[in-house]
Amino acid sequence: MSVKFNGGCDHITTNASNNPIDNHTCHCSVCKSVTGQATTHVAFFNHGDLIVNNPEKLTRQPFNANNPEGPLELCTCSDCGTPIMLDDKVGRIRVIVPNIMGYAPSFPSATYHAFYDPSAGVPKPDDGRPVSEGLRSDFVWPPEK
Repeated sequence: MSVKFNGGCDHITTNASNNPIDNHTCHCSVCKSVTGQATTHVAFFNHGDLIVNNPEKLTRQPFNANNPEGPLELCTCSDCGTPIMLDDKVGRIRVIVPNIMGYAPSFPSATYHAFYDPSAGVPKPDDGRPVSEGLRSDFVWPPEK
């Protein structure tokens, strides 16, 4: 299969031949805190579909500072500090944020808004894409590895 998507930095690259299993604009407080962005374009891949070259160079830390034992780890390059991906400790998914993890601007657009909280005081998105208070209703988590 040919590579459809690739990202990373000069020291570690990631690539995928398959499309993401979920592709959304995230409104959650954790993404806001980690990225510093008001909303974050997030793409989930099946764990085995996002290949990491030079994984020994990854530095891992909890993704959610308020839940350090949670399943997701933020992986950055040990050489330059670039965010590379989020890795699921139980092997279900790998996650990328295209605009900060080295992916081309042509990465497919998010298909919906996730984790929108009307009580946060932010206007509801009105760009025509569906808006959800969680992941889309038909999303099914892949099995743990």
